[in-house]
Amino acid sequence: MEAAARLVGLLLLLHTFGAWANVKVEMEDRVEVFRGATAQISCLYESPEGTGGTIIEWLYLTRSAERRSIYYQDASMHRFLPGTPFTDRISVNSSSATQLTLTIDSVRLEDELVYICRITTLTHTEHGEGSTRLKVFATPDRPTIEGTVTGISTTEDKPKIATCEVRNSFPRPNITWYRNKTPLQVSSNVSISHRTTSESSGLYSVTSELRMRVTKEVKNDFFYCEVSYFVPGETRMMDSLLINVTVLYPSTAVSIWVESPKGKIKEGDRVELHCQGNGNMPSSFTIMHEMSGESWDTNMKVLQDVKVQNQGVYSCSSLDYETSEEVRGNTTLEIHFLRDAVVIPEDSTVVPYKEKLEASCNAVSSLATQTVWLKDKKAISREHMLVVDGMTYDKAGTYVCVISAPEIEGMETSATLLVHVQGPPEIMQPNVTEMEDFLESDVDLTCNVRGFPEPTVTWTSSDGKVLKAATQKQTEQGVQSTLKFKIVSDSTVVCNASNAHGANTVTFNIKATTYTTTAAKTTTTTTTTVLPTKGLPPKVPRKEGRGVIIAVVIICILLLAILGSVLYFLYKKGKICGRSGKQEFTKEKSNKDNTVVEMKRDNTEEAVLLGVNGEKQPPSD
Repeated sequence: MEAAARLVGLLLLLHTFGAWANVKVEMEDRVEVFRGATAQISCLYESPEGTGGTIIEWLYLTRSAERRSIYYQDASMHRFLPGTPFTDRISVNSSSATQLTLTIDSVRLEDELVYICRITTLTHTEHGEGSTRLKVFATPDRPTIEGTVTGISTTEDKPKIATCEVRNSFPRPNITWYRNKTPLQVSSNVSISHRTTSESSGLYSVTSELRMRVTKEVKNDFFYCEVSYFVPGETRMMDSLLINVTVLYPSTAVSIWVESPKGKIKEGDRVELHCQGNGNMPSSFTIMHEMSGESWDTNMKVLQDVKVQNQGVYSCSSLDYETSEEVRGNTTLEIHFLRDAVVIPEDSTVVPYKEKLEASCNAVSSLATQTVWLKDKKAISREHMLVVDGMTYDKAGTYVCVISAPEIEGMETSATLLVHVQGPPEIMQPNVTEMEDFLESDVDLTCNVRGFPEPTVTWTSSDGKVLKAATQKQTEQGVQSTLKFKIVSDSTVVCNASNAHGANTVTFNIKATTYTTTAAKTTTTTTTTVLPTKGLPPKVPRKEGRGVIIAVVIICILLLAILGSVLYFLYKKGKICGRSGKQEFTKEKSNKDNTVVEMKRDNTEEAVLLGVNGEKQPPSD
């Protein structure tokens, strides 16, 4: 190998000047080409015997420094030597009388050799030669990078960060590691190793591994590798993808907080406590209520329907599995409350008629409160103390006190006070006290009475008879008594109310309505007589009974009209009383029946009564 190197050096030294000064050969130091491309090596020469008196040879040096001929040319012939690696892939052209070009097609990696152009005179007295080194290049594949997926602990000594691999390059490429665009150099905290593999194709593959001691700050860093490789005439670079590694570090602080509800907390709420450390190593958490000493091995605790006794300091501790270090944090839970509203006087109270009502409403709370008094769902006061002057029966009833804490939505309590107004009975005037209806029909009489103590209600008729009320019930305003009364004649019914403070009455006047019928002129009709009601209020409606009676009357009138028409038709045809076409009667055997027919002539207003014999009968007959 040493002899071969000397020979190559000597050839490189003499390739420009030749062996003798009379034959000169000039060639390039090196020619660079991509694998698979075409290489052209030029040879420029000068000979004292001219082009026709020279012998031209192309040779190459093997890797063991042996010369091998691949082409020969003299004045009579030229030929490519068979059985060489370049057979069928080379050609020699003369671009001028003194310049030759060796062309190599489909360049291979093994073609990277030294090529010699030798010029000799025909007399073999003088010769010269030159050489060119052929460099072959192959572009590598894009580099691949793979980071550690299990996580890197800050307690490890230079753990593996990532590996970078580049394949199929020629010549061997170089790999440089970067952290956030800053190149990494080997140091006490950084270790970089490379491994080169020669593929069967002759190309090179390089694998590089990066190891580095990490801190918590590395969790946000990015790593990548850069590959520099050679091509004809320059050096190029390719970057891998960026990766971020998972850094495992112990907690140095722990936080505990109320996840829900947001804002202030009241009794009865569902409270969710969360606990978390600022590290990401596997660790255990314990939440503890400092006041009671109760603890839970979890990083999330739910307190259902909290009470005041649940408030206080809650702590959370974190124990790191790897370092066995414990850190702790705490928070204070404040629970607000609003006790039941208390109304004084309690439940109910009695206030004399026209006197003053005074009541108070209060509730113990941890927050500022607002009070409102309601009567019939309307706000009447916004003070804790309720004062109502001149109490009447209209002001009696239920008063509602509502106390709320505006700082927390839905936090309120309420209490009620039933107020009775003490006084004599007051009968609320009914809509109708004067009415009329048909005989034998029923009417409902209602009497609403208020007062305190609760009045006693009785019903009496015009003759002083006590009537039993059909129903009697309690209402919010007092007592409601209802009497079902049957009309048998014109009547007067009295509602009597009394208690310890006095009495009151209301009178109902009921007019009975009857029917009468009369027969007049040629047809029989039925008429209904209704007593005058001028000046009286409307009757109590009896829609169902009166409707039936009217329908019956109409039907009777229609039947009588039809019967009268039939009789009249028969009379005109002479079918009755043997009429012969004139206005007379024929005597028939009748055993002297006393049949009377009512007739009215056109020229007289007097009705004539005829007997069966045609004789005029006195009215008494």
